[in-house]
Amino acid sequence: MKPFTISCPCIFGLEGILADEIKRFGGQNVAAQNGRVLFEGSEEDVARANLYLRTAERVLIVLGTFQASSFEELFQGVLQLPLEEFIGKKDAFPVKGWSLNSQLHSVPDCQAIIKKAAVRRLEGVYHQSWFEETGPIHQIQFSILKDEVTVMLDTSGAGLHKRGYRKDATEAPIKETLAAGIANLARVKGSSTVYDPFCGSGTFLIESALYALNIAPGISRHFTAEGWDCFSAAVWKRERERAMESIDRHASFAAYGSDILPDAVALTTGNAKKAGVISRIKATVADIKDFTIPTESAIVLCNPPYGERLLDIKQAEELYKVMGRMFEKRPRTSYYIISPHEEFERLFGRPADKRRKLYNGMIKCQLYMYFK
Repeated sequence: MKPFTISCPCIFGLEGILADEIKRFGGQNVAAQNGRVLFEGSEEDVARANLYLRTAERVLIVLGTFQASSFEELFQGVLQLPLEEFIGKKDAFPVKGWSLNSQLHSVPDCQAIIKKAAVRRLEGVYHQSWFEETGPIHQIQFSILKDEVTVMLDTSGAGLHKRGYRKDATEAPIKETLAAGIANLARVKGSSTVYDPFCGSGTFLIESALYALNIAPGISRHFTAEGWDCFSAAVWKRERERAMESIDRHASFAAYGSDILPDAVALTTGNAKKAGVISRIKATVADIKDFTIPTESAIVLCNPPYGERLLDIKQAEELYKVMGRMFEKRPRTSYYIISPHEEFERLFGRPADKRRKLYNGMIKCQLYMYFK
């Protein structure tokens, strides 16, 4: 089978990190764009991307890209796509997508046209007029941006941020893919000691542990494309075995979390057990006013509560002042704090050594980095 063009959407601000991840496992012609990274790869690379990528939201095979400003152009464009290379006679092929700044702005109408064209294409290949769609799901996704249509197949199923360990969460959790990206920016490694004094569901601690121990984030979950007849089950089995063999069980990594809420601490502990990293993580009930770092070196990652979310603005601002006092400048210690508050640095008491714009869900935030 010829190489695929593969698209991996990601959180805005993490494109460079994701591109580096893809290059590390051998993706070719890697190109970072706004909110996604494109590359070329094989069936093995589709499996690796789903298993290994920490900051990708999903893995999509690009079937084709074309211009369309009318429903007829959309229909004819989809009709030319090689759907039969992936979709069998009994397979399900639902359609979903979005349109922005395009003449074809009605998403339901576009869905209907793409579905109709897909059926027509498969009718011609399989010589049947009715498709039962009882087989594995082959989710067709489309995007229409400024009249440019891209049609893709979703190989992931549930979003890649759903690692399988966090079925429950505290209010306003940080997304797993974002936490993993921040752990990357903080240069977490096998010998690191990580702290989170607002541990919530434990996402920072768990993603740091997975990163430090080289545990593939998708190792414990299923992906839609594993059930496709066009892909080899042996490929997925082999890549999972390789992922298991790559785990660094001898790393000295440790992580410590605390939270003022006992339920959050219990949740962190439970999620760490589900993720298989409980031996590396300890969580306790504690107030930020009592935060200390007993180790010689440390990386502090946190997503403190803020005014629009759990606390009113005044409480949040007082919290940032306390953090500024407790997060002391000290050798071999760095702090990475994500917050949407535009006055965070003033309240914290000192400017960040570096800032990076990121999105936590739909909320525009800054990652404030203190490492000097």
